Amino acid sequence: MLPPLPGGASGRTTPASASKGILGLADLPGLSIGAYGELKYGAVQNPAAAGQWQNGFDAHRLVLLPTYAITPNIIFNAEIEFEHGGIAFDSDDKLHGSVDVEQIFVDFLIWDKLNWRSPGIDLVPIGYINQHHEPTQFYSVKRPELYNGLIPSTWRVPATSIYGTIADGIKYQLQLSSSLEDFGDDFALRTDANTVPLFPVPYAAGITGLEALALARPVVGDFRQLSNDLAWAGKLDFTPPAVPGLGLSVSAYYTANTTPRGAHDEFANPLGRSSLGMFDAEFRYRVPKTWLELRGEYVRASFGSPINLRANNDGDPTNNVGRFMYGWSGEVALHIPLGTILSSDWKLVPFYRYTYQNFQTVGYGQSTGIGANEISLPTGAGQMRFQDFGVAVFPSPKIVLKATYQRVRNNDPLGAQSDSILGGVGFFF
Repeated sequence: MLPPLPGGASGRTTPASASKGILGLADLPGLSIGAYGELKYGAVQNPAAAGQWQNGFDAHRLVLLPTYAITPNIIFNAEIEFEHGGIAFDSDDKLHGSVDVEQIFVDFLIWDKLNWRSPGIDLVPIGYINQHHEPTQFYSVKRPELYNGLIPSTWRVPATSIYGTIADGIKYQLQLSSSLEDFGDDFALRTDANTVPLFPVPYAAGITGLEALALARPVVGDFRQLSNDLAWAGKLDFTPPAVPGLGLSVSAYYTANTTPRGAHDEFANPLGRSSLGMFDAEFRYRVPKTWLELRGEYVRASFGSPINLRANNDGDPTNNVGRFMYGWSGEVALHIPLGTILSSDWKLVPFYRYTYQNFQTVGYGQSTGIGANEISLPTGAGQMRFQDFGVAVFPSPKIVLKATYQRVRNNDPLGAQSDSILGGVGFFF
């Protein structure tokens, strides 16, 4: 099984494939329904319980993929996601989850070099896994670590974009979207005026030195965004014909402001604007005529005015943010054929991935923090190293059975206390 290489504006948007919808429509326009999802089980260390190992299970997600070809060149796409086993939160039914419209848009396929994606909910074109996050596209039970905060996957936004093929083996996407917002608290704390809560009510930061950008995604409904600011993102994908099996991509994101309306520090002082720029580069190489696959990625986020970030003004000295954050990963995998079993060609993919992330840079270790607006006492929890050892078994390209041991280390004197031994079942059809 050869996983798709980076290319195109999400897995179903190139003119050649979009006319077939998500799963492959007939030549005539019509409806297609697909699905992907993942189930997880095993043992994890709980840092809130002093690293105690606890067994558990998570029906993490089931995503339905309706696509309708209105014509061969006008394609409706959507993703409807059920997470964590349910949508209720009542003591009698023991369900706690969500239902989300993860994507919804219409693609207008004009010509190979220029196509338009209508305003809707779409994924920011940063990194391969943010756009191709089906569990058959990565080998670990959990998503790769760079996509759990530094890239806040699944990073869905109100957006519109253009995309196409520049030349043989070169594709692009350019997107305009709602900006990230430096607000990470409960939705109910947004005021009717679409501001953060008025002083003296505190609120959590969306950008922090502990969780990076994980809490900063904008809302997608009811006109409840906390700023008028927009963001630009662009991506180039390369699959050079001269190097079979190689996929490369570079992508960038920029917003002039992440500060929400009414933002204030712990003393009621207003917070000014702060820009955010991101850069991502990655490669995937399935070496032809061998079992070997190599992957690598680097991502960096830079902040224009960290003195205006809420984390540097919230009275918490442990979560401060410097001028930038960054992370990188390297991965090696072997694709070992197991032969035909149950009328299907099985493959075994043992893998190893190393990831380093630093959310606490420039300004950390200083007694006065960024701009001297609050004391900076980092714990080191935002400087992390991950090692993932595991195996993925593919009974077919549409099904994967996984087992992963993840070793986590950081610079906190208490340690990360968050190792895990997990199994998983994933599917995409």
